[in-house]
Amino acid sequence: MKKILLSAALLATLFSCRKAELELVNQNAYSYETYFATADALNQATIATYGTLVHQGLWARDYYFIFDLLGYEAKKTSNLLGDMAQLADYNFGPEQTQLAHLWQSLYRIVFRANIVDDRAAVYVAPNDADKNRVKQYLAEAKFLRAYAYFHLAMLWGDVPLYETYNEIITNNYIPRSPVADVWAFVEKDLKEAQADLPVAYATGELGRVTKGAATALLGKMYLYQKKWPLAQTEFLKLTAAPYTYVLEKDYGTNFIPMNQNSKENVFQIMNGPWTDWGVGSQYYMFGGQETSGMKATHSGRALEYGFNDWNNVYIPTASVRAFTYPNPVDGTPYTDPRAKHTFYGDAPSGGATVYCEQCPGGQLAFPFNTADPQGDYKWKKYGYYHQIKNYGAPISNINGQVIRYADVLLMLAETYIQQDETGAAPRGYIDSVRARVGAPLYTNLGDKTNAMNILMRERQLELCGEQVRYFDLIRWGIAKQTINAIRAAEPGDGRQPFEDKHVLFPIPNVEKNYNPNVLAGVKNEWN
Repeated sequence: MKKILLSAALLATLFSCRKAELELVNQNAYSYETYFATADALNQATIATYGTLVHQGLWARDYYFIFDLLGYEAKKTSNLLGDMAQLADYNFGPEQTQLAHLWQSLYRIVFRANIVDDRAAVYVAPNDADKNRVKQYLAEAKFLRAYAYFHLAMLWGDVPLYETYNEIITNNYIPRSPVADVWAFVEKDLKEAQADLPVAYATGELGRVTKGAATALLGKMYLYQKKWPLAQTEFLKLTAAPYTYVLEKDYGTNFIPMNQNSKENVFQIMNGPWTDWGVGSQYYMFGGQETSGMKATHSGRALEYGFNDWNNVYIPTASVRAFTYPNPVDGTPYTDPRAKHTFYGDAPSGGATVYCEQCPGGQLAFPFNTADPQGDYKWKKYGYYHQIKNYGAPISNINGQVIRYADVLLMLAETYIQQDETGAAPRGYIDSVRARVGAPLYTNLGDKTNAMNILMRERQLELCGEQVRYFDLIRWGIAKQTINAIRAAEPGDGRQPFEDKHVLFPIPNVEKNYNPNVLAGVKNEWN
């Protein structure tokens, strides 16, 4: 290899030249300007944006803990330690690890989606097929960016709004934008995504977001902002052609490994067996992602929630008791059939009392401990103890349900009720969800207050443990009174930890320490 020796005089001459003349470009190296020059490269960038959904703070592990604990659909056992226990006790602040990870991963989605947006704008397609492919990829990226900002607006309110890649690169110290501006950007992204996404994909593309997913999230955004007519319009689209969503005949099949092709799925987080990858560690959920050489493919929920494994949480007795309510036909006590799909317990609770139904040794009785002062009810949903006695490792390949058709039908019913219409239309949507599990149907929802109480309970039961209840309580404006009331009455608890400040999350220290313009707007070291 030649060694070029430069004299001091020559160095002085060179350094007096313009910097651009000194930068020798390796023609074989990748660059931002040259790499994303094909449809395949833009597809890779889009898939990388999806990949962030299973980074820290999101669906591989932290997401279900954050929102089940804060919504009090999970309460800690003595096994739950450290940062997660802070969430369980509402004893957290701007230093809380999982909330910081959530913030960082949501902005990582934004950053990657902005790259797709930026490069797609300058892409010159060699043919119509590639042009249409890139149009779809851009729509997917806009959906994912909207999903990220949906969470940021809902959870933190005013946040930095990076609409383009150049904004991030040239000035990533921007101050927080008003939450109304963030919602407007979410709306814009979802409308544009909705226009360019396909209704369905070929089998090999399973898991990509669809036009139906964009429509559902757009409707949900309107619902959360109390724009009832607009929300209703979007949700109604999903009940007719070209959409073919239907409720699964068996409620429980939404939460088992074979749920990937369900007609009830509107948007889900795709998981797969860790053994299919053979790379990295099955414990990647504690922080493994692309940069550490691991692959994010599966969920840790079954292991962490599993009573025969890590046993980190109970299902609160308040949630268990919600499954028993007055029969809408005759007013007698009635236990909802969804209980046996949701939790393990004793016979009076309606929970599952056996497991290992498909194990080689035959089924076993759930060891319900009647002496446990905390209440010995344990999670069944998203588990697979019907197949195996112990998981032994975080290897669940059950997909995470983000939005399913039952959720859409209940949100649609709510749009009618919130507009003082409590007749056949909302009742029909609620009863369709109940009919699936064989629960008695309503013949009358009553006035708006009574109808909303029915709707709220129906959402609690149907979507229990799906990280929806926390958001519902916040948007209904009843989080403080509800969570404090049920925790005050909960065996082994008795506290009322929800304070007014908890309606929004604290701005993470990691952001305040980095961005002085965000720090300047934070009040009381919280938000």
